[in-house]
Order: sequence, then C-alpha cells, then structure tokens
Amino acid sequence: MIQSAAPGLPRGKDLLAQSQLNKDIAFSDEEREALGLRGLLPWRVATIEEQVNLELEHLRRKPDDLERYIGLAALCDRNEALYYRLLVDHLEELAPIVYTPTVGRACREFSHVVRRPSGVWVTPEDIDRIPELLRNSGRSDVRLIVVTDNERILGLGDQGAGGMGIPIGKLALYTAGAGVHPNLTLPVSLDCGTDNEALLNDPLYLGYPKPRLRGSAYDAFVEAFVEAVTDVYPHAVLQWEDFKQHNAIRLLDRYRHRLASFNDDIQGTAAVVLAGITAALGLTRGRLSDQRVVLLGAGAAGIGIARLVRAAMRKDGASEEGAARAVIMVDSRGLVFEGRESLEPDKQPFALSDDVMSGYGFSAERSYGLEDVVRHVSPTVLIGTCAIPGAFSETAVRQMAARVDMPVIMPLSNPTANAEATPEDVLAWSEGRALVATGSPFAPVALRDGDAKLVGQANNVFVFPGIGLGAVVARAREVTDEMFLVAASELASAVAPARLAGGALYPALADLRTISYRVAVAVAREARDQGVGRRASDEQLEADVASAMWEPCYGAYGPC
Repeated sequence: MIQSAAPGLPRGKDLLAQSQLNKDIAFSDEEREALGLRGLLPWRVATIEEQVNLELEHLRRKPDDLERYIGLAALCDRNEALYYRLLVDHLEELAPIVYTPTVGRACREFSHVVRRPSGVWVTPEDIDRIPELLRNSGRSDVRLIVVTDNERILGLGDQGAGGMGIPIGKLALYTAGAGVHPNLTLPVSLDCGTDNEALLNDPLYLGYPKPRLRGSAYDAFVEAFVEAVTDVYPHAVLQWEDFKQHNAIRLLDRYRHRLASFNDDIQGTAAVVLAGITAALGLTRGRLSDQRVVLLGAGAAGIGIARLVRAAMRKDGASEEGAARAVIMVDSRGLVFEGRESLEPDKQPFALSDDVMSGYGFSAERSYGLEDVVRHVSPTVLIGTCAIPGAFSETAVRQMAARVDMPVIMPLSNPTANAEATPEDVLAWSEGRALVATGSPFAPVALRDGDAKLVGQANNVFVFPGIGLGAVVARAREVTDEMFLVAASELASAVAPARLAGGALYPALADLRTISYRVAVAVAREARDQGVGRRASDEQLEADVASAMWEPCYGAYGPC
C-alpha cells in the first residue's frame, strides 16, 4: 500500500498544499485512494506532459508578460515539479518571462504583484539574529545562495524590496538550466532600506521603509550576513547579485577568498562577453590578443569585462602593456585615462597611460566621447553597458564599420528599452556586416538582400548556472578568475557552426542544459587543478556533475 510505504506523507488537502509533493491531476487512481485524495480532484488522470501543455495554454491566454510572470509564480507555489518541467521543456519561450526582460517590470511593481513571498528577507533590525532567519527557511543543506541588496536592479536602479525578483529568477534558471535541485537553493534580500522616493511614498510598499543603509553600518550588516552564511550553510556557494558598482567590486574582492562566492554582474557578464568575442573570432579569423575593445560604460559590468578580457589577452600571448592598450573604457565623462580629474579608484586600473594616449592621438587636455574614441582607436569590438538607449550612434557605428570588415557590436544593457542600439540599426549602419549580440532577446533581422541575420543573446544564464553547479560539485573553497576563463571557452565552443554562420555569437537557449553540464565539468576540473577543489578524476567529476543535475518529474508519491 502507498500509505504504509510512506507513513510520513501528508494526506488530502494537506498534500495538495505542499508544492514540492503536489502532482495535481497527475495523482494516479491508486494514489488518490491511498492518500485521501478521492473526490478532491477531477476524474481525469493526466501525465506531466499533458499538464505542461495545459499550463502553456493557460500562459498563452494571458494578456501580457507580467501576467504570465505572475501565473508562473503561482504555478511554482502550487506544483514545483510541473513548474520546472515547463521551464525545462520551453526555456526559450519562458526564460524572458521568469528573467529578463519581464523580471524588470516585476521588480518595479513587486509590492503590487507578489502573491506569496519567497526566500529570506533580512533587514538592519535583524543584524543580531541572521542565523535564525536563515534557519527559518526550513532548508538545512543549502548549496547555492543568490543575494542582493536591491540597489542596482538590471538597468533600473534602486528597487528596494522589489529586487527580490532577481534572486528568485536567477535560482529558477539554476534549476531549469543546470538541474540544481530547488531544495539546495535560497534567494536572499538584504533589505537595507531604499532611496527610491516613489517606493517610500507608496502606502503599499512591502519593504523596509527607511533610507538606504550606508557606510560602516552597511559594512557591518553585510559582514553579519556573511558570518551567518558560513555558520549555517558552510558548504554553500554565494552569488552576489545587483549590488551597485562600488559595493559590488568592494564586496567581491573582500569576500571571494573567504567563502566560495562570485558576482555574476561582474564575472558572469565578463565570461559571456569573452565567449561572444571568442566565437566571433571563428568568423573573423583574428587572434584575441590583436583585438581593440572599446567599452561604453565603466560600471561593475564594464570593469568585470575589462578585467577578464585583459586576462584572456595575456593568456593568448599579449604583454601586460599590450593588453592594457587594447581595452579602452568610456564613461559618462568620456575617455578614461590617467590623470583625469576625480577618477574613481575602481576605474584607475583601466585608465590609459600617457604613452598609450599619445599613441592613439589623444590629448589629456580635452575630453573624448564615443565617436571620438572610435575615430582614434578603430576598435574591432564595441561593448555597451551604460544603460543609455541609443548611445551607440549611427556615426560611431559607421566609422567602426568603415575600418573593420566584421565589427563585433554588443549593446548589452537590460531591459530592452535600455539597449544602446537595436540590432536592426546596427546592421543597417554596418551594411549587414556587423556581428551583433544583445543583452535582451531580439528576433532575427531581415537584410536588404533578403537574407536574415540571427542575433545572439549575451545572456549570463549561459555561464552562471554551470559556474555554480561546478563549484558545488567540486566543493570549491574559492571561485577563481580562471574558472570564468574556462567557462567562456566552453561557451564559445558550444556555438554550432551553422548558427555562427548565421550571425549568432551564442547558442540557442534550448541547449542550455548541455552547455551548463560542459561549463560545470570544466569549472570542477579547474577547481581541482588549482587546488581549491576536491581531488577526483575527470571521469568522476563528469559523472558527479551528471548525477547532480535534477530532472523535474514525478515519483511514486511526489516530485523526485
């Protein structure tokens, strides 16, 4: 009898109320009889495949993507296995709903759309009891934590408590894209207040309604959180998410050697961009060390990209001076160079020296915007992380295309409305020769000759799930820069030749599980080889990564 085989299993309505056990109308006749479900469900017994089709029908009837986001959240609250089965089977369609770009709108309207809060919420009032709050999650063996302080949500800025949508979305992609079991994950909001006046004036705002914590009080708050994580979840990998630039870089550098942690905005973005550049070299036939890269935007993402691209160039044979000369940054005040007044410490390692300035024909006596920089540098790669719509002007793109046969142009800012240019414009201004990748999904672009160019999405989901899974399987004590280099290499090699020939610098999202497996294996091997992970053979690590990837399905009495 099912009942005697699982004496601790809830019965009746109590069973249906537990999302990790509920199967809805997929409970068999025998299960319904044994578990007190007879009469609580319609007559029909459905397979999980039939349920997936039904849920798709429900979603497609909804009027807009925000309603679909709410519907998917409700499904997760009701039937976890079905939710993840749906994501896995239809990731290309649903990833833009559970994450970018729809999650941006969900974060803005969080207090008005949330139905059942998820994860752990920590405020400054909880600073002396954070371990207790983590244990209140009911999860005793968390291996992956995504935490945000909500200050730089996508390109939207301070969203207060609404930023929790980002850790929830990222962890959904960890599970759908890399098979990390949801029981091993935990989204956390460090709700240390907000400086968003619209939120503070909203009578229905759900977050901590005080000005944002700053200075030493903020540092003490984060320190208490890190101490609590190392105490309660000593084997967890922690992902810092959507912290504002200075805090993002500072916290990463402070804690990365103390606990296994990384910042996806800095390092994940960098690995994805490096992978796109590397894939493009398969068409342009150039060497990475010979590229000239201009970055418009010198925030956390831009600095992360500059760090990793320089490291990859050095690995490809460039000298320290050559790598420094090849990566040029432009911020809101123009070209970043040594001696520029009030240059922030985070940007100083990437400031051009006097010799490099002179070599490119720049003068320290004036400022240079993007069009000036393109004219002087003749970049082969242009990357945007500034979140300013239209920042890639027609003049800049045409100047670049006039000097480079196949320029690589990446307007990466999210959400879609913040993109530095549209792929259609970039291809029109470059006479169809540019290789374009974007931060948000875009449809293929029809060209004048009747052909169409694919637009690859430089989506961090191609990297962070595999990084996290690999670090967990390796039991890594640290997440190193070299792990992101091997992740970028694996991702670049995963772009099918036909897709690359069509203009896409990234694979299709439908291939994400395979890509995550490859990235995770490469990361686990790198952790072992660097002495920061457990010793195991290549074959053992491959088997362990495969066995760690949960497949959403139903077991005899509940989700397996």
